[in-house]
Amino acid sequence: MNSKRTVLTADGKPFIAIAGEVHNSSSSSAEYMESVWKRAEELGLNTLLLPVTWELTEPVEGQFSFELVDTLIEQARSFQMKIIFLWFGTWKNAQCMYAPEWVKKDMKRFPRAQVEKGKNKTRLSMFYGMEYTTLSYLGEETNRADAKAFAKFMKHLKEVDSQEHTVIAVQVENETGLQGAAREHSDQADFLFEQPVPEAFVSYMKSHTESMEAGIKEAVQKGKDSGSWKDVFGDYAEEVFSAYYIAGYVGKVAAAGRAEYDLPMVVNCWLDKGGEAGQYPTGGPIAKVMEVWKYAAPAIDVFAPDIYVPYFCDICDTYTKLGNPLFIPETAVHSHAAPRLVYSIGHYHAACFAPFGFEDMGQPFDDITAYLFGVDVTDPLLQIPQDISEYAWCAKTLNSMMPLLTDKYGSDELQAVCSETMDMTLAEPNGGFADMGNMAGETMMFDDFGFQVIMNIPLVKRKDGVCLILRESRDTYYILANGCMITAFSANPEKTFYDIISLEEGEFVDGRWKAGRRLNGDEASRLCFNNYELLKLKVFQYQ
Repeated sequence: MNSKRTVLTADGKPFIAIAGEVHNSSSSSAEYMESVWKRAEELGLNTLLLPVTWELTEPVEGQFSFELVDTLIEQARSFQMKIIFLWFGTWKNAQCMYAPEWVKKDMKRFPRAQVEKGKNKTRLSMFYGMEYTTLSYLGEETNRADAKAFAKFMKHLKEVDSQEHTVIAVQVENETGLQGAAREHSDQADFLFEQPVPEAFVSYMKSHTESMEAGIKEAVQKGKDSGSWKDVFGDYAEEVFSAYYIAGYVGKVAAAGRAEYDLPMVVNCWLDKGGEAGQYPTGGPIAKVMEVWKYAAPAIDVFAPDIYVPYFCDICDTYTKLGNPLFIPETAVHSHAAPRLVYSIGHYHAACFAPFGFEDMGQPFDDITAYLFGVDVTDPLLQIPQDISEYAWCAKTLNSMMPLLTDKYGSDELQAVCSETMDMTLAEPNGGFADMGNMAGETMMFDDFGFQVIMNIPLVKRKDGVCLILRESRDTYYILANGCMITAFSANPEKTFYDIISLEEGEFVDGRWKAGRRLNGDEASRLCFNNYELLKLKVFQYQ
């Protein structure tokens, strides 16, 4: 990761992954992927997130195969795209479905997690009665085998790609954690849970409470300075125990890979959504235990949320603590995918935005699959597919602005607002039309010049509004907007008035602005956006 900005690096330059994650099985076939790459090109994507599985990489212990990986890299190059590989090793969605056959069959050497004492498989009553099994996060042999395979994979990437840099990051494992219980309940787990918590870890947690969520913060502050996990962490002891050992496990895998090829390392998580431990993959890198992961897995650069919930912006806020770059490897392909892409880049300066199963964009969301895998099926947005042409326009336009965007990352010269964060209450006195001056809106300030953005205007009930504004220089702005109305104003007490010098529609071609129509007439007096547009505005402030 670039240390000064929340962006990745590609070809020696800051880079935003305007990406898509494929379905889990798509990248297991190079032939199948041909049409997927074409689909990505149509949508204007610059990066694909592609699973690479342990079972196909090391089908026989000690025998490694990278032909598929090489083909995927060649395909990416032919389409002039980048790859973020997803290592599906010990965990995928808190299960071990992608572990090799020789790992799955040897339960003595590679033990399973015991959600219930003495049982290697259990039925999850809290998760629709699904039968569940996964590898133990206490399995040292499993950890070593996974780390060895991942190191071989990373070594191979360095051999075939260290010059071209097609692969720009790697996600280590997928949605790690334990379902059905807050911790494992094997004899080994019970023994370790009663042992003293490592002193260095206790000291770290006690000195890093400022960023913690309220519940765990209180538990850490009230807990003892030494003793068993229960003594130190109280009601959160089991969840912290799981997070500590899972993070340590994943950290060893990541470190083994980085020793071979130093690429940015990401971990993703299945959100807890306020549920009890065990209702989600407990111990995974959710925000609640980010401090634990920071300590136990220092080889990890980014903690990434998979977002399928209506309160999208709240989740983004949560995952930008501790200087964590916003990196969204999975999100729904419904009607808000386009405005969320624009908002994530403009407001959060995101490193990556990737709808999951982007191949299906434009189709209704699969409610049955969503229900089984924890997606909030009550979200009304899921019923409205994303308009493909709108998403492609947004992705291609943002791609064309890449040098401008990355130059402004980490500064207040790139801002955005969206309808999801706004109070939509409108003042409508006497039952009439809303007073335009009283309508809800948000303001973006660029030193002494500002923009008020109003969404959900009278008689227009759409809620997909978004507005990104980038200040190129003292008096020049680029505006990318949809579903909103904008009013500019001067906040300089010595220059309280402003004029529009020029307002142009246009596009970036090969990094240079290509103007279309000059809009200094009615369009300039009422900046209304009913469809996605990119405008260049130049102003003059005076008294």
